[in-house]
Amino acid sequence: MKITFYGHASLGIEVAGKNIIVDPFISANAKASHIDLASLKADYILLTHAHQDHTLDVEFIMAQNPNAIIVCNAEMATYYLAKEFNCHMMNHGGSWQFDFGKVKYVNAIHSSSFADGTYGGNPGGFVIEGEHKNIYIAGDTALTMDMKLIPMRTKLDLAILPIGDNFTMDVDDAILASDFVDCDKVLGYHYDTFGYIEINHNQAIKKFFDAGKDLMLLEIGQSIDI
Repeated sequence: MKITFYGHASLGIEVAGKNIIVDPFISANAKASHIDLASLKADYILLTHAHQDHTLDVEFIMAQNPNAIIVCNAEMATYYLAKEFNCHMMNHGGSWQFDFGKVKYVNAIHSSSFADGTYGGNPGGFVIEGEHKNIYIAGDTALTMDMKLIPMRTKLDLAILPIGDNFTMDVDDAILASDFVDCDKVLGYHYDTFGYIEINHNQAIKKFFDAGKDLMLLEIGQSIDI
């Protein structure tokens, strides 16, 4: 499984020969100006919630990849189905076996609406099991006790957690979240894009290190293999 960071909360995942884009917000992110959006391949687009900083580039990517399938909650799927896009709707606690692996839609504490004001349903995160590796994509969320349910079903190899504070968890809450999900290997995201969520990288990495954990902060466009 290969994971590429496209800035903010946008990710690319290559697993089982499939290409997945998560929460695409690239074209309006000045820090990601070197990413060629038109070249991104997508068999699936996973959306944690409807906010513009997670959905801005969905329609452009779908235009380039018309056979792609949007995976999201029921309200967001209804919104995109009206635009005649392919969708697979999910809801909290449900899972589905896709051709690249199993996906479970899990709780997140946040809000969710499209830029035009359309209600986006309840936000969530994803647990993905594929190629004998398991990852948790938390989405935008506060720290929540529901995270403790995840390791009861799935042993994680990587937790992808927001760390920018103000709109989501901060670094200290993310450390607690990594305890809750029983995963000491963390990829941080949702930080530095704009002033409200700028962090001190060295301080964040040290806090995780002092807690016996590994925090990875990737450059935009950088990839890791797990």
